[in-house]
Parts: sequence; structure tokens; C-alpha cells
Amino acid sequence: MLKFDTQRPAYHDFADMLDTDIYEQLPDDWLVGITDVIDSTSAIASGRYKDVNYAGASAIAALGNAWSSFDFPFVFRGDGAAFAVHPDRLTSATNVLQQTAAYARDTLQLGLRTGLVSAKEIRASGSDVKTAQFAASGAAVYAMFAGGGLNWADRQIKEGKFGILPSPARTPPDLTGLTCEWAPIPSQRGEILSLLIESSDHTKSQRFAILARRVLAILEAGERGSHPVPDDIAITADVADYLGGRGWSDVVSNSDYRRYDDVLRLTLDCTVEQIGKVEAILAPARDRGEIRFGLHRQSHALMTCLVPSGNRNAHLHFLDGMGGGYTKAAAMLEAQGSDG
Repeated sequence: MLKFDTQRPAYHDFADMLDTDIYEQLPDDWLVGITDVIDSTSAIASGRYKDVNYAGASAIAALGNAWSSFDFPFVFRGDGAAFAVHPDRLTSATNVLQQTAAYARDTLQLGLRTGLVSAKEIRASGSDVKTAQFAASGAAVYAMFAGGGLNWADRQIKEGKFGILPSPARTPPDLTGLTCEWAPIPSQRGEILSLLIESSDHTKSQRFAILARRVLAILEAGERGSHPVPDDIAITADVADYLGGRGWSDVVSNSDYRRYDDVLRLTLDCTVEQIGKVEAILAPARDRGEIRFGLHRQSHALMTCLVPSGNRNAHLHFLDGMGGGYTKAAAMLEAQGSDG
């Protein structure tokens, strides 16, 4: 097995993930992969938010199933994903991404842009790519990324560089364990908030960490820390068996509703007052040129689940807003200009 992140310590306090000094550089010969649904805004506007999230997570499932292991760093971004690939896996990763893009085109009728770029090339551009691990629970460990490299790679691939074309063949990717069939989860506290915050200068990580911790302190104050997945959902024996014999409490603890991948991404169940306090902090910081941010409010959250067939106890649950939360928040953020 190729090991990288799994040999390193995982942090249990999400606030620690805002200190990018704890992140370690991705080796130069590793590759960064990016996928995103083309024109996801239109698909979401037509009510296809589940399809968009499913396509967004599809590369993660397909790569892990192809390698019979999810030991590589990856992050779900709503309408796409980002991940790191060992150079020995380049050929298989390319094949899987071709298959996944073809599946999105032929089965979901969605365009899925995919690409791979080396960490060395990212550094030559003046950005960096570093990773760390966050343990959401004893069984669910998520990768986080810092250094600005993911966002640089994302922009390059959207401009047509480093792209991978869909396969002309119709060999489908193996998406075993990936499902988006859970019912939307209604807000219990007011609104489901999708929030993105990005530093305007990734070299000034401490300044950004201070601001981000102020925001987290507001949003995580009160009942259940604004967790968007409620504790009191009953599940059937069949569902428990599907989750490796675990109950709903494991779904709650394994949920990926907070992440950092050059952008702080949050899906939270908040009060209107909390959202107002956060905006009062973020707007002046944006006006000072320190950050860019985007947010979207909606009534429900949406959960996309990945249950690895080889280790169902390590089931993972990706959260987004049902109204296309991350996609719409990203549009607001991107309208504020690029960090270069």
C-alpha cells in the first residue's frame, strides 16, 4: 500500500487546522487532482443539486475503489473534489478520471472537468501545497490542504491547462459505496449556512487564523456547535448494517461539515443572529483586502455518503447546502476578485 497521510498524526480540534504551520509539504513529484461540475449553477437552479453533489464526490469514490484504499488525501468541495496522487498512481488516476468524466457526461448529463498538475509545477508558480489530517472521529479522518496551491490548480484547469478529457469508451468507474439518497436535513436553529472564507495572502496564515477562529467561536457557540446533522434520527437495521453495524451517532460524528482546503468551508445550522455577527466581522476584513468570502443561506442541508466496502466502519459523510450552498457561496467569493 502507498502510504502518505496515514503515517502522520491527525488533529482532533478543528481550530488547529487553521494553523497552517502544522501542515507538511506535498512532495514535488506528487500530483494534485481537481474536478468540478461545469456550469453547476444552472444544474442546481434546475433542482439537480443531488446530481451535482454526487458528481462532485464521484472521483473520490472511483479512485479509492480502483486502488482498494482511501489512504490518499482528498477533499469534497460541493460541485467537485480535490485530491493528491502518488506518482506511481498517475496512470491509474488518469484512467479513472477519464471514466468518471465520461460517466458524468453519459449518465448524469453533466460536464465534469478534471485535471492533474504536479506539486513541483504549483510551487514554480509561486503557490504551495501542503496537507494535514483532521480526525472527525476515531474512524473518519479527513485531509486538509493549505498553501494556495489547490486554488491555483483549480484556476489553471478551468482555463484549459493540465486537463484530462473524458474517455470515449463506456467503461464505468466503480462508484460502490457512494450514495446521495438521504433525505435533505432541515435546519433546527434557523438557517443552514454555507460559508467560504479565503485569505487574500496565503503567506499570512496567522492573521487569517485569528480571524477564522473568531468566526468559528461565534458559529459554534450554543447548541451542538451548530452541527447540521441532528442527533435524534432513527435508522433501520438495514441502514445500520450498511454502515458497518454502527448507529446514527456515527453518522453525526463522521460528518465532514467543516474543512479547510485553501478556503475555510463550513456547512452549519445557525441562528440568524449568529450569521449577522459573522457578516459584521467578515465584511470589514474583506474591505481591508484581507479576505474574500461568500455565503448562502438555505432551509436544508444535503448529505452525500461514502461507505468503503472494505471498511464500512470508516463511512464518510460530506455536507453541503441543499440550495447549492457551496456553489452559490463560491460565486459570491469569486466576484470579489482573484488572489492571483
